[in-house]
Amino acid sequence: MIKPVKSWLLASSVAAMLAAPGMSQANAEVAALTQDNSSWATWGKDYAGTRYSPLTQINKDTAKNLQPKWTFSTGMLRGHEGGPLVVNGLIYIHTGFPHKVYALNQDTQSVVWEYNYAPDAGTDPQQVIGVMCCDVVNRGLAYGDGKVFLAQGDATLVALDAKTGKVVWKAKNGDTKQGMTNTNAPLVVKDKVFVGISGGEYGVRGFIAAYNIKNGSPAWKAYSTGPDAEMKINPEKTMTWTDGKMAPVGKDSSLKTWQGDQWKIGGGTTWGWYSYDPQLNLMYYGSGNPSTWNPVQRPGDNKWSMTIWARDVDTGEAKWVYQMTPHDEWDFDGINEMTLVDLPMKDANGNEHSKLLTHFDRNGFGYTLDRATGELLVAEKFDKAVNWASHVDMKSGRPQVQTQYSTQAGGEDHNSKGICPSAMGSKNEPPVTFSPKSKLIYIPGNHTCMDYEPFAVEYTAGQPYVGATLSIYPAKADVQTGQPTPDRLNMGSFTAWDPTTGKIAWAIDEPFSLWSGMVSTAGDIVIYGTLEGYLKIRDANNGAELYKFKTPSGVIGNVSTWEHKGKQYIGVLSGIGGWAGVGMAAGLEGESEGLGAVGAYKSLGAHTKLGGVFTVFALP
Repeated sequence: MIKPVKSWLLASSVAAMLAAPGMSQANAEVAALTQDNSSWATWGKDYAGTRYSPLTQINKDTAKNLQPKWTFSTGMLRGHEGGPLVVNGLIYIHTGFPHKVYALNQDTQSVVWEYNYAPDAGTDPQQVIGVMCCDVVNRGLAYGDGKVFLAQGDATLVALDAKTGKVVWKAKNGDTKQGMTNTNAPLVVKDKVFVGISGGEYGVRGFIAAYNIKNGSPAWKAYSTGPDAEMKINPEKTMTWTDGKMAPVGKDSSLKTWQGDQWKIGGGTTWGWYSYDPQLNLMYYGSGNPSTWNPVQRPGDNKWSMTIWARDVDTGEAKWVYQMTPHDEWDFDGINEMTLVDLPMKDANGNEHSKLLTHFDRNGFGYTLDRATGELLVAEKFDKAVNWASHVDMKSGRPQVQTQYSTQAGGEDHNSKGICPSAMGSKNEPPVTFSPKSKLIYIPGNHTCMDYEPFAVEYTAGQPYVGATLSIYPAKADVQTGQPTPDRLNMGSFTAWDPTTGKIAWAIDEPFSLWSGMVSTAGDIVIYGTLEGYLKIRDANNGAELYKFKTPSGVIGNVSTWEHKGKQYIGVLSGIGGWAGVGMAAGLEGESEGLGAVGAYKSLGAHTKLGGVFTVFALP
């Protein structure tokens, strides 16, 4: 039956670079900032997205003495994702839609300038809020060429003067009346700024777009689905993992895997994080779930949704693609970050690789690929509770689906139960961190399972196009072994993982899903926030808890750390919301509302309340 769906829902040297003219300086400036300990200039600290800092003042011995130093209220109640940028002495923080951006003076803890969102003519903010899935969150700012970039909820990319906050230019990136919004953090590379699109739950056709950094004019655009030319796929040169080796994707590789014109409303949106390898001149990102969530309505592999992409930053041409979850039946949205790691390893045939790409997908598998060639090297579960697939066949690269957890096998209006992970994934969007000291990746885990009932849904532009009802609950199984643990109700885990072997080094239970981007440092610590509102610091070698402090609200924001006048600081935004906190943020009460999140996280209200606050920590 067809059911209606409820709408839910770096110092002097850098200063010199700043003064230097020319397009190429934008990239040199950002590249230098990513190597400067007094800055945190991109979402991932560096282009590789390692979120690793060489700072050591706050370390495993001194962390116990950490203190909150100052706080700043953002004046907004709903979810605060993303994290602070620190550039040339100023701290830049932001809120969800309708957006505010603040530039803060570290010495006086005062506002240097603020940007307050104002709708353009013809834009209705309430209509925008109505089409933002899973709260009105925004995952962060970008910096480059003396500008701060914000991808607004109304699908407009805005460039603000970093010194004054004045709008330099705007670029329209999508139409909210078609369900398009922007929630991702942009990335500045060379003379371009990259931004994706959100709205897979509204049948939006995903794409990645490049804009010229000086004036916002379009540079190139590449879709996730459709004809080769519109995806910037070269059928003879774009490669993919096929029969144990890389081979050209061939002509119409996407069109052949959709029924009719369904690719036009097929999702594959790009609302996650983007990484960049300057030597290879490639950017990396993931495309999201195919639309609708009802798999019965869209037969085929639905390429290239749920895919890791490697594209030339100058031309946009795809060098290689790897689809993680063909014909997704569970909303295992493939947008999680790509972390670029340089470690030596050998593949199963004894061939050596060192330029690695790692990705922890919502489907519960951790992947390691050769980021130069796209070869699949590792695909292992990073949460052993995962049951929808037994393993990934390393020759075909395809997950081996367990029929009893297939939501298509039972057909429409059949409620498949006990599927692990839930649609929220074994990890959601908050980014991991990689420490070159420990050679481990630290994962903010989400340890939940679900019941999933697909139903028929009709596409109407700008209306929800979900087609499934979900119930989400604790996994009640051990992360490292998968063995049942009926009495353990934890919905989160802090997990350390070896990217060259695919083995879990160790894991520690957390009461609630971890929805905060992590940071590791040369001080042998890992720092993150929790949904209850704690900022936690753990020993990077064994996970021992070294420090925690209860911030004013739940933390779904990403941690940053930097140095200022000889002192190391840690900063994080708190403000409960996002998918896990959408019940509190949007005032939803039904158990299955918020796509199953409201019932699962209803006990959060006993631990924290709404309100955006930026908190800065340091040693005495």
